[in-house]
Amino acid sequence: MNLKNVLKYAISLAIAGGLLWFTFQQSHLDVADLWRKLSAADFRWIFVSAALTLVAHWSRAERWRTLLEPVVPQRPTSLDATVSVLTGYLANMALPRAGEVARCGTLYRLSGVPVNVSFGTVVAERLFDVLMLLLLLAATFVLEFDRLSQFFMEFLGGKLPKGSSGSSILMLAGAVLLGLALLGWFLFNRYREALGKHPVYQKVSGFLSGLLEGLLSVRKLRRPGAFLFHTLLIWTMYYLMSYTLFFAMPATANLGPLAGLTILVVGSLGMAAPTPGGIGSFHLLVGQVALLYDLTSQDGQVLATFIHGVSTLMIIILGILSLLVVLLRRNKMTEIADVLDDPKAIKL
Repeated sequence: MNLKNVLKYAISLAIAGGLLWFTFQQSHLDVADLWRKLSAADFRWIFVSAALTLVAHWSRAERWRTLLEPVVPQRPTSLDATVSVLTGYLANMALPRAGEVARCGTLYRLSGVPVNVSFGTVVAERLFDVLMLLLLLAATFVLEFDRLSQFFMEFLGGKLPKGSSGSSILMLAGAVLLGLALLGWFLFNRYREALGKHPVYQKVSGFLSGLLEGLLSVRKLRRPGAFLFHTLLIWTMYYLMSYTLFFAMPATANLGPLAGLTILVVGSLGMAAPTPGGIGSFHLLVGQVALLYDLTSQDGQVLATFIHGVSTLMIIILGILSLLVVLLRRNKMTEIADVLDDPKAIKL
């Protein structure tokens, strides 16, 4: 790692530590209380969540294989793709955004798929996940509008005029966004020629064009039905992975399915933050949104820590096993190469 990467990792780690410290300070939860509440959990639900996690990771690998199908002569095996995905997750625990490169590099070692080719499919895959997250975010806001509007009203407190309601806030926000959009469109059309020569505009335009191309790449799929099926399966498993853990603790056992949807969406946003494995950001967001469902601040943080801890433990275990598979395969290939290079070894 060069100095720039070391600095980026140090900053990321500092942000994660700061957010984690803040969340536990805010909820007045110490290590003893956390351990006492976690010890009372029914750990049988962890095995249920672990099984769902395996299905989710396998499904992600299968979806990746459908994306690779049109661009490589021979698809990698399901095992190679799954091992590569898990290795990438493990790399993300160490350094945010390193997982995509690690995943593609592992697949190259195992199946010989060029990194530049597989990386393009990973970008396309991420785009569809972002689209799914946006759809789930919109659905959550619609289904839990009253609860979320109440949360924002309480969050803003006395900054709003008396008598303000969630509907009026939404209308005001919509009017402001519409006005900004119209203003931006007017300025863009007026200064389009000058903007086109600016390097920042060219980079942004190229990036957006790449995003659009990635989204449209699904038209090249030989099995679009399989791609859609695995996309839905992945997010269904993500939902169930966290929702089943609600039943492990008495304080959260009565939370309903909509609470699971809200925590899935908010937790996904926390995991997308530039911290190692979503540490800190996940705890902060999930702990805060848990208050919407009448949990105490302490129980919310315990739930966030429990869900994140189980997910992290699964990634570490499966990631290490995947690394062992890669090392064993590499050693085996080296032995075969040595035999082929030794004339005495193949002499009849």
